[in-house]
Amino acid sequence: MTPKPYKVAAVQIAPVFLDRERTLEKALRYLDEAAAAGAKLVVFPEALIPGYPDWVWSVPPREPLMDELYGELLENSVEIPGDVTRRLCDAAREKKVFIVMGVNERNTEASGGSLYNTLLFINPDGELVGRHRKLIPTGGERLMWGQGDGSTLQVYDTPIGKLSGLICWENYMPLARYAMYAWGSRLHVASTWDRGEVWLATVRHIAKEGQLFVINCCQALHRNDIPDSAGHKKYYPADRQWINGGDSAIVNPDGKFIAGPLHDAEGILYAEIVSKDLSGPRWMLDVAGHYARPDVFQLHIQREAKAMISERAWRDPLAGTESRSNSVRPKAQAAATAKPTPAKKRPRKAK
Repeated sequence: MTPKPYKVAAVQIAPVFLDRERTLEKALRYLDEAAAAGAKLVVFPEALIPGYPDWVWSVPPREPLMDELYGELLENSVEIPGDVTRRLCDAAREKKVFIVMGVNERNTEASGGSLYNTLLFINPDGELVGRHRKLIPTGGERLMWGQGDGSTLQVYDTPIGKLSGLICWENYMPLARYAMYAWGSRLHVASTWDRGEVWLATVRHIAKEGQLFVINCCQALHRNDIPDSAGHKKYYPADRQWINGGDSAIVNPDGKFIAGPLHDAEGILYAEIVSKDLSGPRWMLDVAGHYARPDVFQLHIQREAKAMISERAWRDPLAGTESRSNSVRPKAQAAATAKPTPAKKRPRKAK
């Protein structure tokens, strides 16, 4: 019996500039189109909601404009969980598709004033099964985004095999890639802002190295997608029409394009994947299997979440109750409130 193909889609679109609600609505329209075409996995670009902060590569950091742009980005960022994740989960459930979506995530677990570059993973049951925060923002991106940690590295189940995802230049991190391979990834999402010949060579290499399908998904951003009121628009050369041409593509385990690259246009790429294509070629190359040497090389991953703040319990000696504090008690305070140790009585000598 011939296995039924599993259809995947890469959605290459631009956001509605720094507008969370309108960008989400646009993404959901494209999701409807992809689902109607039979896609079971629909991938969106890096930081699509509400947009990639491309100004970090042009605006001098000390300009007041940087504060203004960051403030808008933060105001339109995504809380997890929140209304955006709820609506995406509802759409995944309704359309019976797996969604991978790039967002700017607000750090609601702490100050609420910082951002992460995050990928959301939502299964066809409408469950937010995971989020991945980019481990290390690249260059100027560090002005906008914090660093993720190992707790968000994961692979996810699909009907055709494990699904993994890394963001943009994380895909240049050999150990991050290897973790995905060793956890059994068969479909890999490279959600990105990068494009061009070198980047396309990278995703082809990853497909061949990992013996998996790579869904490379990027924004296609035209100059007209940025309003004239945006202060950083003046930094682009006057003759530069496409700020990012996209170059989304889908690559098979042999490193060959099976859809795209899509350049200088919005649109959806589709590809059909058959399960036998994910396992047959591994007799020759399986870098986390028979082609590995764990007796020579070993990879250790710290998967503990790094909390911004932690609490410890201590007993108030005056109140006689246990309190919670987010800091260590000062030694001077502990000494001042401690009860003196009673002197030991000496035993009387027998007369």
